[in-house]
Amino acid sequence: MFFWSLAMIDCLERLDSLRITPEVIALMTQIDEFKGAWRATTTLAPERLTALRRVATVESVGSSTRIEGSKLSDREVERLLAKVEVRELVSRDEQEVAGYAELMELIFASWQDIPVSESAIKQLHKLLLRHSDKDDWHRGNYKSTTNSVVAYDGEGVQLGVIFEASSPFETPLQMAALVEWVRSQREAQVQHPLLLVCIFIVVFLAIHPFQDGNGRLSRALTTLLLLQAGYAYVPYSSLESIIERDKQGYYLALRQTQA
Repeated sequence: MFFWSLAMIDCLERLDSLRITPEVIALMTQIDEFKGAWRATTTLAPERLTALRRVATVESVGSSTRIEGSKLSDREVERLLAKVEVRELVSRDEQEVAGYAELMELIFASWQDIPVSESAIKQLHKLLLRHSDKDDWHRGNYKSTTNSVVAYDGEGVQLGVIFEASSPFETPLQMAALVEWVRSQREAQVQHPLLLVCIFIVVFLAIHPFQDGNGRLSRALTTLLLLQAGYAYVPYSSLESIIERDKQGYYLALRQTQA
């Protein structure tokens, strides 16, 4: 695994050799066209935007936690979020939903001020697991034992391991390399921002730097990076719900990135 660590860092340094297919270029073009079209709709009434964001937030919170095994429906998530300040969070599902919702609200409100740094990522992880009793011992800290990327079915039952992640020994080195890479790439402004987001998230998931919560955090970081790249419509559309609808394709894509 240590040699994989060196290979990963070397791969980040040789991004120019990445082969981008015509299909990928076409998809990025479509996304950027929608980005431009969204800018033209900034005259939407504030109440309309608020309603869109409310629906998207519920879908995002519900889908992202269900991908990791939660069983709460969108309706249950909506009811929980409406009363989260006045009710006790008893179940693990409720605790995870509340944490993810608070994390997304922070990102939506403060994305311009959140740096992509190890310290910031650790703070986001700490907020994500703020309400989770079982995660008291590790929230906000890199993992201390080996973990893996696993798949869950619609009932929250673990289906199997997709791939083994980096070791605790390798994690600090790899995370330092990853955040430095994205900083330098943003500064250079050579590569398309969507490619930077994709590569960052794939490598983050391959490292799986925290003991738990990596999947949820990766999707929150995706939202953060997209907002910082100018994709202002992200809060009004749920990326997480798209992933949930095609979990098999999502897991397959993750496995293929490790080939």
